[in-house]
Amino acid sequence: MDRPLMRKATALWLINNTCVTFRQIAEFCDLHIVEVEALANEIGSYIQELNPIANGQLTEEEIERCSKDQSARLKLHRYDLCAKERKNKKKYTPIVKRQERPEAILWILKNFPHVEIKQICDLLGTTKRTVQAIKDETYWNSANLSPNNPVLMGLCSQEELERVVGDKSESA
Repeated sequence: MDRPLMRKATALWLINNTCVTFRQIAEFCDLHIVEVEALANEIGSYIQELNPIANGQLTEEEIERCSKDQSARLKLHRYDLCAKERKNKKKYTPIVKRQERPEAILWILKNFPHVEIKQICDLLGTTKRTVQAIKDETYWNSANLSPNNPVLMGLCSQEELERVVGDKSESA
C-alpha cells in the first residue's frame, strides 16, 4: 500500500487544514483512527506539520472531492516535481544549503540507522568522511547539529529518500 513518507506529520496537517474525516485521514496515512484522534487532541503538538499538497502527495481537488463525499478515500498523488529537474543533473548543492547537509545526514542516521554510508553520500552529495564523522560524533560542529528532514530542506526528493530507505528495509 502506498502511503505518505511522514504519516503523522501529514495527518496533523490534514486535521488542522481540511474538512476530511478522521477515518479518511487514518486510511490515507495508514494509521489507526485512535492515533488520528490523539493527534487532533493536542497530543500531536510536538510534531511539525507537513503539507501534502506542497510536496506533491495530494492535490487540492482530491481533498475537495473527499471533503464532499465522506465515503471516498484519499488517493496518494505520485507526481514528483523535482524528479524531472534532477534527472540528468549532477549533485551540486549551493553554498547556502551546504550548512544544512550535516543536519540532513544526522536525521537519516537517527531515523534510518540501517542505511549505508555510501547510500547517504549518493543521496545528499557528501563525502564518506563527513558521514562517518557525524555518525561517530567527531564532526567539528556536532554539538550544534539538530536533525532535519532532507526532503523538507530541499536536498533530495521524497522519491529519492524512499528509494534509499526502502532498498535496505526490503532486503533485511
